[in-house]
Amino acid sequence: MNEVRLRNAGDDVSASTPGAPAWRLFLRALRPHQWVKNLLVFVPLILAHQLAHRDALARAGVAFLATCIAGSGAYLVNDLLDLKADRLHATKRGRPFASGDLSPVTGWLFAPGLMAAGLAIAWLAHAAAAGALGIYLAASLLYSVWLKKVLAVDVILLAGLYCLRLLIGGAASAIELSPWTVAFSVFLFLSLALMKRYSELHGLKTRHGEEAVERRGYAVADMQSVCSLGTASGMTAVLVIALYVNAAEVRTLYGHPNALWLVCVIVLLWITRLWLIAGRGELGEDPVLFAVRDPWSVALGALSGLVLLLAL
Repeated sequence: MNEVRLRNAGDDVSASTPGAPAWRLFLRALRPHQWVKNLLVFVPLILAHQLAHRDALARAGVAFLATCIAGSGAYLVNDLLDLKADRLHATKRGRPFASGDLSPVTGWLFAPGLMAAGLAIAWLAHAAAAGALGIYLAASLLYSVWLKKVLAVDVILLAGLYCLRLLIGGAASAIELSPWTVAFSVFLFLSLALMKRYSELHGLKTRHGEEAVERRGYAVADMQSVCSLGTASGMTAVLVIALYVNAAEVRTLYGHPNALWLVCVIVLLWITRLWLIAGRGELGEDPVLFAVRDPWSVALGALSGLVLLLAL
């Protein structure tokens, strides 16, 4: 698989660029392409139909900025701890620290400041948002230092990090997440976390026949189990939507709740398609980044938004 294909699949193929300006190398190390995941802070506003509420939207925007800055600090720490593993990886070896283009000292100097700045900015949105971001950072660092190597715990924590982004947005906007949102998010993001591990194992199997992922608790022999668990989790997320459509509280938010059945079908199609692509080894190692670059995923997301509007 060539580099162009890897880029299309959503892999991190940050090619080494000797002689590039230090600021550009540092910016790449911050992984700005990952900031798209922080758009989840706006989801509580969308689901509560509060996007027109300017104050809440502004506070969610501040929370988004804070999460991007603090999250980049956590990514620096992750890359510094993963130097050895990244240098052995087919694509991650091109990252600024792993390639040797950027000194690890730079990362250790800036990482604490970025995380502290993010927390301070989140405090401007709401004290609860800063608290939620603090939990997110603690969990992220714990993952980087230790829990990414613990079988099963790592994927549950990865799913939790996505859910914490929702919590940060809800705290900043003073919107409480419903049990339906929490249940759907847990199962959906667990499916995506397992998909990430499955894709990593698929890459190992097709490249050099390695038997285990460096600094992970998985082996190629686990592929079928990871696939089964991931698809089951994704289907459970679809089931949560189906149950929500028939819940009494949905009538207070939507004038035409039966239209939400279309969202159920769209999510079912999206999850099924991603897992089939992962099975072919064409997904890359980050399903979320793949989705934001995939025309079909973008189209299905837009269609879901349209259905939500029509259901009002």
